[in-house]
Amino acid sequence: MPRFYYIARNRSGAKETGTEEGLSQEDVVNKIQAKGLIVVSVIPESVEAPGKLSSESLTKIKFKPKHGRATAEDLMFFCRQLSTLIGAGVTILKSLDIISNQVSSKKLYTVTIELTKSMEAGLSFHEAMAAHPKIFSDLWINLVESGEASGNLAVILSRLATYLEKNAEFKRKVISALIYPGILTAAGLGALFFMAVKIIPTFAEIFKGFNITLPLLTQILVGISDFLRFNMIVIFLIAGGVVFVFKHYLKTKAGRKNFESFKFKMPVFGEFFMALNFERFSSGMSTLLESGVPILYSLEISERSVDNLIMTDIIRKIKEDVREGKSFRESLERSGFFEPMFIQMVSIGEEIGELPQMFKKINVFYQEYCETFLTRFVSMFEPFVLVFIGSLIGVMVIGMFLPIFKIASIGG
Repeated sequence: MPRFYYIARNRSGAKETGTEEGLSQEDVVNKIQAKGLIVVSVIPESVEAPGKLSSESLTKIKFKPKHGRATAEDLMFFCRQLSTLIGAGVTILKSLDIISNQVSSKKLYTVTIELTKSMEAGLSFHEAMAAHPKIFSDLWINLVESGEASGNLAVILSRLATYLEKNAEFKRKVISALIYPGILTAAGLGALFFMAVKIIPTFAEIFKGFNITLPLLTQILVGISDFLRFNMIVIFLIAGGVVFVFKHYLKTKAGRKNFESFKFKMPVFGEFFMALNFERFSSGMSTLLESGVPILYSLEISERSVDNLIMTDIIRKIKEDVREGKSFRESLERSGFFEPMFIQMVSIGEEIGELPQMFKKINVFYQEYCETFLTRFVSMFEPFVLVFIGSLIGVMVIGMFLPIFKIASIGG
């Protein structure tokens, strides 16, 4: 197996060199990264003797990005690597150069190269990032600007990376909790549909040969089955049309607001959807304020970051109240949207001068609330779906066996 020389940096930024066997350069890169190292370059052993190995003489690996778009995980990895390298004393330009050889996204690779070119042309880091709003949100840009101004860019990037990692972990937990109920529901509905369009018609054909009057339950089931089979195309077209119209409606501002209002007013789930928005708002505010971003700018960034129009309008009003000199607590109360506990904790944080820490505690509370809610929902949903689907299947089975009992009694 071919042997390769490599140069890499560890988590503290110190350079490490060595040799590694692998089928190809990419295979060696994967092995080195598995050790927790950041790859700088890799070269086959035959190119140069070990004693002459240096970063200047090595040819950079021809790294091939694995996918096109820049995912949340790509940005997390980018941010964490950048904070580690800058914290170790590596310059921003050199850090970007190192990272560009490892990113898995073609889009992020291109953006990293463009960031380097923009900074070489004289732009600051946050100005270079601002040219790519689809990749770097206002949160990124303002935090980086704050880090550049204060000279604590590595610390700010580390906080941003932690924020992104926590958000991603929370989203994974939410999605994971919803996957099982979704699969269970789909499997149950699939079983019901199969029985309706395949099993029931088979029994119906058999019963026709006995020239008997079918029981009412059986007649209803056969009628539903015939309706589904003979109107299947129409049903799918109507369902597709409803979905299309609904999606189009949600793209309008009024439609989206109405749907958001409906979600907040839903029994049981309304509190959960509100908690999700409180979690996102408090998470962003704690990160921004802790990084030294003024409260007005923090509110402005949060206004553009939350993915909820109702919440956006509320944050805008709070921002205007704060700009006019009102306290944060008073502004939250005037909105009539936030829970008393949320307002009280913000009030305490405002009074003792620890608003960032208080927002962090609020964020932890709502994350735990949402996780607990989902855990309980899944534990209750499973038996409910099983009983519901089982009952429907039981009704179908009974409906199909009633004529058989009738035939048997006649024959006896």
